[in-house]
Amino acid sequence: MKKKSITNVKQGKDPRLRESVYNNLEEQIRQQTDELKIQKGQLKRGANREKSAEEQINIRTKAMDSTLDGIFIIDAKHPDFPVIYANPAFYRLTGYSKSDVIGRNYFLLYGADVNVRLVEEIQQTLRKGKSFHGEMLNFKKNGEKFWSLLRMALVRDVNGEITHYIGIKTDTTLMKQRDLEIEEQREELLHVTRVGKLAEFVSSLAHEISQPLTAILSYAQAAQRMLADREPQLKEVLQYIISDDIRAVEVIRRLRALLKKSKPVFEPININALIHDTVSLIMTHITVRNKIIQFDLDEELPFIQGDRIQLQQVILNLISNSLEAMDEKSNSRELLIRTLSKDPNTIMVEVKDSGCGIPAESMSKLFVHFFTSKQDGLGMGLSISRSIVEAHGGHLEAKNNPDCGATFYFTLPVQKRIPNEQS
Repeated sequence: MKKKSITNVKQGKDPRLRESVYNNLEEQIRQQTDELKIQKGQLKRGANREKSAEEQINIRTKAMDSTLDGIFIIDAKHPDFPVIYANPAFYRLTGYSKSDVIGRNYFLLYGADVNVRLVEEIQQTLRKGKSFHGEMLNFKKNGEKFWSLLRMALVRDVNGEITHYIGIKTDTTLMKQRDLEIEEQREELLHVTRVGKLAEFVSSLAHEISQPLTAILSYAQAAQRMLADREPQLKEVLQYIISDDIRAVEVIRRLRALLKKSKPVFEPININALIHDTVSLIMTHITVRNKIIQFDLDEELPFIQGDRIQLQQVILNLISNSLEAMDEKSNSRELLIRTLSKDPNTIMVEVKDSGCGIPAESMSKLFVHFFTSKQDGLGMGLSISRSIVEAHGGHLEAKNNPDCGATFYFTLPVQKRIPNEQS
């Protein structure tokens, strides 16, 4: 009996034993299948996480490459601040190529003319473990200047050690230029206000001076009448006083007319007569400076149509500029005023001096508001003069003479004849 049972088991003929073996195998297969499913899910989730991380890296890289701000990364473990990454905007902003930047000390990219104290401040700030934020003047590879807002942050590892510096440079050149333009406009407005107040003061002063001059004239004339038959020499002196007083009153009258706020009055003007009248206003000033004015005036010129006071202002300003230029040259004495006919419809006035001439770098700025090469100059005379001439339909220009000095010249249209006008 015993042998038979063993034989049946070996041959798998015992149904209970066979069922038990099958059940065990099925359970093992099920467990292994479940483990494989779990491992597969883990692998899939890991692959998804890796894919997601890779996508995020790609997105961040694209964002850094497409931004308009210059972004760069510095290896903080090296003392010479080497750049290990820079985005395309950084290269465009600085003018450097990748080979110029990667591995090079970041602060050497600023150029030789950079603010050394500011660079040292940035380095010390980073070494102290602090971020930096500030605006500074930069120089591109070709030397061109630009302003940028620099922000530098710190990157730390899990132990808190600083491993990298990340910098962002934002080009603020246009904003800086606008700020400077606004500041210049503000200064110009203040300048105009001061000049306007000065004109009011001079006009008021001229009015105050005219009163005692009138009194002096009255006293001198009274004394002259009292001494009509006596003291001929004293009578002659009184006549000099009266003549000079009348001339001073006339000068002040013309000065007040120049400074008076009034609408332009266009009328027929003999330009030669206007030049003589204008020169008489400053003749004493010319004599004191030991200068000589020569005239070369075309007596056949037709009349022009213009505002007498405004055109006097132009001539006065050109003469004054020429005298100042001649003061800078010891042997310069002669000033020539010339009028001529440029064409049948245009006359030309030239003020030619023998002074120091106009520097080449100043030639293009001569007629710009508030530009002046003089220490005490206002920088308004030439710009106002050009505006007046252009308002009269002419042009004001300047040139250096072949030998020495400079010539300022302006054109004016002749008076238009009225149809059927009697000549």
